Amino acid sequence: MVAFPFYLPFPTRGIEFQTALINSSNWSYLKKTNPNLLSHLSMAKTNKTKRPQLIKQEEQIGDIEDLFSEEDTHKIRASLLEWYDKNQRDLPWRTSTKKSENGENVQEEEEEKRAYGVWVSEVMLQQTRVQTVIDYYNRWMLKWPTLQHLSQASLEEVNEMWAGLGYYRRARFLLEGAKMIVAEGSEFPNTVSALRKVPGIGDYTAGAIASIAFKQVVPVVDGNVVRVLARLKAISANPKDKATVKNFWKLAAQLVDPSRPGDFNQSLMELGATLCTPLNPNCTSCPVSSQCRALHNSRNDELVMVTDYPMKVVKAKQRNDFSTVSVVEISRSQDRSQQTKSNGRVLLVKRPDEGLLAGLWEFPCVTLDEEADLSIRRKLIDQLLKKSFKLNPPKNCNVISRELIGEFVHVFSHIRRKIYVELLVLHLKGGKHVLFEEDDINPTDWKLLDSEAVSRMGLTSAVRKVYSMVQKFKQDGSSNNSVPLRKRPKCS
Repeated sequence: MVAFPFYLPFPTRGIEFQTALINSSNWSYLKKTNPNLLSHLSMAKTNKTKRPQLIKQEEQIGDIEDLFSEEDTHKIRASLLEWYDKNQRDLPWRTSTKKSENGENVQEEEEEKRAYGVWVSEVMLQQTRVQTVIDYYNRWMLKWPTLQHLSQASLEEVNEMWAGLGYYRRARFLLEGAKMIVAEGSEFPNTVSALRKVPGIGDYTAGAIASIAFKQVVPVVDGNVVRVLARLKAISANPKDKATVKNFWKLAAQLVDPSRPGDFNQSLMELGATLCTPLNPNCTSCPVSSQCRALHNSRNDELVMVTDYPMKVVKAKQRNDFSTVSVVEISRSQDRSQQTKSNGRVLLVKRPDEGLLAGLWEFPCVTLDEEADLSIRRKLIDQLLKKSFKLNPPKNCNVISRELIGEFVHVFSHIRRKIYVELLVLHLKGGKHVLFEEDDINPTDWKLLDSEAVSRMGLTSAVRKVYSMVQKFKQDGSSNNSVPLRKRPKCS
């Protein structure tokens, strides 16, 4: 028995190398088929302290820049389109086609309206599941059925409609793009180069709109397409690498069907979304399994799996931060027992127009880089209320109650944020609202709303979670975390 590790490139793994153990049963085979290995094996056996060399056989390693053969290209096109025609999901942004009496395909919608619908759907589908998007898309198109309708909307209206989808920058770009196209008085851009000039439209979205709405023979490459192509060609390279991405675009461009570019691009994405999934691909039902090099490799090497392609990329570690949020309620009564009733109005603050969650509404909050105790968090909130809203107990208002409601963790794409929530009930002295009396406070940056109006607002999921916690607390009654009246802290 000869049992020691050495590095052997398996041709079935494309550009990857695997570690193998050689025993007496396959020693003779290797000796006959690859005598050059013997010198490497002897070195490894006699000097185990040295790492054995990688034995490269370049002629057996697939080149990820290789294009599909002409035969495979035609087969993939025909198979995918036939499968798509029979199995495509019924989605509201997909325009059905019908045959006229002379056999020609007739679009049921005008091109510009079609392009607008494709644009909205593709932006919504970024980072969001299809089933979630359907209801949002239907509501959006009902409110703004055309590009012209959307161009007349305000950012606040758009954010309210978008609430819950996340990545709110996408919604802002949709609005800015609509306003730009309408302001220029031009038709909807119908080429990739023209579409790329619209805010928020990148290579993928431009390709999707151009091919689906305007029948331009151009490719699309998204996560689903990358996965399908990586498996068809057994590409193990890092899918995030610029050179690899460029090669995926080359492969996608070669495959696009010239007569049905939009349908073909959708079929490629549909395959990745429904059959060629990341963890559980349904290879037996795949229409292009006979052209799939990854499937071929897995059948010929038990160490290889279809899910090995594409390479798994380690995600960047999320940053941890902390936030303290104060739901500030302006009460009409000084009676603390009345605070559980909805007799006050809640202060909402508009975030800056740039940065994370730009232009959205939230409760007064302070973000911290490190965890802080209750006294420090409240001191920071007090400073914010005094500086930004001139709320300065006991000078112009009294603290009716201040309750620590609880905490929760909210995860953004790159941030893991621990959020502390409190309820601060204030009563303004003399019944006057100090916010209206200060010239340096911009009334467009804040608003006071009753609970019913707050519930109708398009708030982010984190802000809505905060308000739900406060509402539940008020319904359940007092908390052990309440601040005794005789020890109420000042806001300054």
